[in-house]
Amino acid sequence: MGGKVKKKVEQDWSRFDAMTNEEAYAAALADPDAQPVTAQNAHLMKETGGLPRIRILMRLSQEAFARKFRIPLGTLRDWEQHRKFPDAAARAYLKVIARNPKMVAESLGTEASSDAPARSAA
Repeated sequence: MGGKVKKKVEQDWSRFDAMTNEEAYAAALADPDAQPVTAQNAHLMKETGGLPRIRILMRLSQEAFARKFRIPLGTLRDWEQHRKFPDAAARAYLKVIARNPKMVAESLGTEASSDAPARSAA
C-alpha cells in the first residue's frame, strides 16, 4: 500500500531516573517547549477539548478530578485521550466545573476532600 510503518522508539530513562525531584523539575522548567501552564499563560494554549486544561489549571490528577467531581476515571481518561467525547450534558457539566469548581464540589459534598468514590455518570 505504500505507507511507511513507524518504528517504536524506546526511551532511555536512566538519566532522568538518576535525577532528584528538584533536578527533574529544574530541567523541565529549563525546556522552553515544556513550560508549565499558569493562569497567566493558559490563554496561549491551543484549544484541544478543554478537559485536560480545566484539570491542569485546577492542579488535580485525573484520579483526584474524577473523585472530586464524581466522574468515572475510565470515562475521564477516554475523554482526555480523545477515545470518546463528552455528550452535551457532560460538556455542560464540565463548563459548570470550569466556572465554579468550588460550588460543584460543595454541591456534591466533595469540597473537603477528593476521597469520595466516583459514581457512574455521563
